Amino acid sequence: MTLRSQLSKRLTASHSTSFSLKTLVLAALGAISLITTQASSAQIAEQLFSSQPTATPKLASSGGYAVGVQTLELSNPNQVNAKDFQSVYDRPITVEVWYPAAPKAKTSEVKAVYRDQTRSGKPFSLQGEAIRDTNENSELKSAPLVILSHGYTGYRSMMFYLGEHLASHGYVVAAIDHTDSTNKDIDFAKNGGAGFPSTLYNRARDQQFVLQALTRSGAPFSELIDQDTAAIVGYSMGGYGALNTVGGCYKFSKEFVQGMGVPSEQSDALSKVLSSCSAGREKADSRWKAMIAFAPWGGEQGVHQAQSLANINIPSLIVGGDYDDVSGYENGIKKLYEQLGSEHKYLLVYQNARHNIVAHPAPKAAFDNDLDLGHYFEPAWNSETITRINKHMVLAFLNTHLKNDVQATKYLPTREFATQTKQADGKLTEPWPGFPNRWGVGLQFLRSK
Repeated sequence: MTLRSQLSKRLTASHSTSFSLKTLVLAALGAISLITTQASSAQIAEQLFSSQPTATPKLASSGGYAVGVQTLELSNPNQVNAKDFQSVYDRPITVEVWYPAAPKAKTSEVKAVYRDQTRSGKPFSLQGEAIRDTNENSELKSAPLVILSHGYTGYRSMMFYLGEHLASHGYVVAAIDHTDSTNKDIDFAKNGGAGFPSTLYNRARDQQFVLQALTRSGAPFSELIDQDTAAIVGYSMGGYGALNTVGGCYKFSKEFVQGMGVPSEQSDALSKVLSSCSAGREKADSRWKAMIAFAPWGGEQGVHQAQSLANINIPSLIVGGDYDDVSGYENGIKKLYEQLGSEHKYLLVYQNARHNIVAHPAPKAAFDNDLDLGHYFEPAWNSETITRINKHMVLAFLNTHLKNDVQATKYLPTREFATQTKQADGKLTEPWPGFPNRWGVGLQFLRSK
């Protein structure tokens, strides 16, 4: 492992942003720690994905750019502390950034390993394809920024396959570790709701902050990122936040807040604190040009103001399972899709799927108990198949609406169901664009008229 890969980058966001590397001493200590723990099975990088089959949606194939990845440590100053909603602190946020790498990036360089833990605290290491800390592509001057936001609980590498994929197609992708909301932060078995108030308050604000931090003059990748074009991709509570970030409003009742265990005398004040629009801004940031929400939470609970959703006009893709028992489907995911006012809005449905429609496949460490495995497993779907469909559909949507790619538009289906049917002459109807013959099944796609 190179010395550079031992160094994490720190970004302090304030009125005068400064950047500094951690000391070489800390890097050396990190290297020693790595050596002493390599014998542990948790440190052996696990390859989750098989070789890409030929029968895969066309846009699920990697793009023409080599991919680099770096970890940034950010700090959002003077934020409300959601532990008491009275004090303020500098909120730490770790971000994993995938980006188009220099053309001469060598596959012999250190490939990324993503280390995290299950909800019950079991560590695991996943093998990535991106090259750790390699140079960015200086020939590419206008890469749209895509921000990934995990669910409750989760971690920044939960959609690493999507981050690597989009970067190979010319995007800069930043995935957030939402403080108070990760597997490392929460003892899910003992007090699974401990970080929920922070999630309700901070999720959209974190998303907006990362956009501002990475587009600020002098920020890492600022010369590579298209400063005016960004998209947010949120899963579950990340989708809850995304709807607010791009212009939606929360409306929390006193009764809802009391249901979280907040004393009655405090619930009214807290409901007002949580009720906000556009990530705490007067209006949504105009740089948000598209939004994708996987299994967004909040529709069944009625926390999103319907009129504010009707005023959202950026292209939007909602993805959900019609048996989702966390966010709900008819009165949750589908209702949110119907309430959106976007001229270009789409709903991709995994039929018979529940909530786990975006995470990478389960690591081996998750197979020991239902608490961990239930964070990844879909009973009616192969997780690897889901990831390939996600890569195809997300890229088709983003290329269409961020890059104005007319060729990508044809990959957004016009026929509602992917399943091919036999016609009178015995021949099958055409598959969805980009899908191999007889490969698409169990998928539904709705779009604005």
